Amino acid sequence: MFDDGLLQQVRDRFAHVESCPFTGPRVFFENAGGALTLNAVVETSARFAAIPDNQGRDNPAAKALVAVIDQAREDVRRFFNAEGGAVVVGESGTELLFRVIANACLGAPEDGIVLGSTVEHPASRSACARWAEVSGRPHVLIPHDAARGLVTAEAYAEAVTADTRVVTILHTSPVTGMAMDLSAIVAAVRAKAPEAFIVADGIQHACHGQIDVTAASVDAYVISPYKVFSRHGYGVAWLSDRLAALPHDRLDGGPFVNWELGTRDTGAYATMSDVVGYFEWLGAQVSDTEDPRARIEAAGQAIKAQEKALSDAMLHGVDNLAGLAELPGVQIVGGADNPAREGLVSFWVDGKPSAEIVAALNDEGIRTHIRKADHYSGNILTPLGQEHCIRVSMAHYNSIAEVRAFLGVMQRLLE
Repeated sequence: MFDDGLLQQVRDRFAHVESCPFTGPRVFFENAGGALTLNAVVETSARFAAIPDNQGRDNPAAKALVAVIDQAREDVRRFFNAEGGAVVVGESGTELLFRVIANACLGAPEDGIVLGSTVEHPASRSACARWAEVSGRPHVLIPHDAARGLVTAEAYAEAVTADTRVVTILHTSPVTGMAMDLSAIVAAVRAKAPEAFIVADGIQHACHGQIDVTAASVDAYVISPYKVFSRHGYGVAWLSDRLAALPHDRLDGGPFVNWELGTRDTGAYATMSDVVGYFEWLGAQVSDTEDPRARIEAAGQAIKAQEKALSDAMLHGVDNLAGLAELPGVQIVGGADNPAREGLVSFWVDGKPSAEIVAALNDEGIRTHIRKADHYSGNILTPLGQEHCIRVSMAHYNSIAEVRAFLGVMQRLLE
């Protein structure tokens, strides 16, 4: 994991690492609800918010804005390891999933099925339910492995048919914390339905790095930048050339492949360049490579190792503190030793309301979150027979000292 010097350099690049602007000092373990924001993003947002000019005009300022957007699109392609295709900024990740899935369902050949799984976030499940019905197709949901908190490539292989038209895949669950084997799932789908449009929800996965749409061979990959060190107010998607060419809402007489409606915020694009630049900076600290994409890959590997160390300490203990898996009455969603875990631990305590534990942690300066068996998380909790759980979500800028603080409070609460 990171040494103290590198961890401090990392933390110095983020806003509000150690304290909340409303409540004061705290440990931030609510990264799945929205990661910390890069200081560079804060500065860039303010700088572009002050610029009065619009894109597309015949003046130097407008041309400079267009150059910023063009550069950001190339940066996003590098971050996703995408060749060609369209980079689209929309209202949010959820809005983009709805729009992409709608056009895939309406543009795919007639008949056939829309295929997804029960582990998915309601953004993709709801979009598929609506647009499968509108396009006159069954929406087939593959049951996920409730005990492991994920869905496998084997499960997709059993469910996919030759007439599968649209497929959705969740890359990482924001409730279980488990990553799906995206490349293996896509390979299983393509083996039987090579022309299916495959849409990946990368909203939870993006902050952990290791996005490669070329290797995965998907047709769309969607993220929410506020979950990957940027800010609220926009979403980003990459679309393959063949999906981008489908009929979609656009202005008559405008470029056919333009998926953006109205003038987008240049500052949103610019902050994505900040995010990609951060991954490249981190990759340069943990590797000797000079290649920008290789640095992004190195950063992803380092993030994975850092978050695994944090998760292992939280689950199995550190120093003289017992881990969650050893505390009385604690039940871990997905199991305590799950290699698919990405920096997130959800758990409940037998006989204790999760809301009380979240409140008690908050009183001690530990920010976590409750998940309930509602339209967001019921697909995960109901098969486990649970009405609620506590979600503790970490990122690579978190520290072992913060895990110690969390475990110390948990030990006192459960003694």
